[in-house]
Amino acid sequence: MKSRSSRSVHASPRRRKSGGRTRSAHPAASSKRTTHRRSVEIIEAAAQVFAERGYHGATTQDIADILHIRQASLYYYVPSKEAALELVCIQGVAGFFETAQAIASGPGKAREKLAGLIRAQMVPILDRGNFVRVFLTQRQFLPNRSRRRVGKWSRGLEEIFESVIRDGMRKGEFRGDVDPRLATLAILGLANGVSAWYGKEEASMERIGNEFVSLVLDGLGRRR
Repeated sequence: MKSRSSRSVHASPRRRKSGGRTRSAHPAASSKRTTHRRSVEIIEAAAQVFAERGYHGATTQDIADILHIRQASLYYYVPSKEAALELVCIQGVAGFFETAQAIASGPGKAREKLAGLIRAQMVPILDRGNFVRVFLTQRQFLPNRSRRRVGKWSRGLEEIFESVIRDGMRKGEFRGDVDPRLATLAILGLANGVSAWYGKEEASMERIGNEFVSLVLDGLGRRR
């Protein structure tokens, strides 16, 4: 999503000659990549544990066991179980926000944008289901300060939906008697609820998305 410079951390380490000898990139670069990779693995393990056991039923030892590392080593990356939960929740909502922002600022009518937002709200359940479930069901157990930080992302996402609905109302694509705030909460409730039952019904995510888009757009459509 963000442009990368030509000196990407993913590029092969450059080698240069110095005094007739070949010298590889500084060891610190490799160490940083290893640390980043381990941090990602830890957050993914935490998401799995919180999704399966809930916040109160999970321990940092459970997270360490998945990764086959000592519990003490875990604290090098996350200082506490609360910190791990906050990171999981932020990753659970940040991706939604960035995707929604791109859809809302892109081309198309309000109806098309809202359809895209609805589908984008459900697709991560397929490949980031643990993060989605933890954000939806466990974030209330965060300390107040952490919950406020996570809440900023959530409110930002709501504002994007609401702005698209308001834009559609101004342009006559949606009914003029709709409450944009309530419509937003209803749509998000509908889409987020899929994570609780997806896989238990014989319906693909594509079919669910199409059904929900039709329900919402028909409901918001101008009455004859």
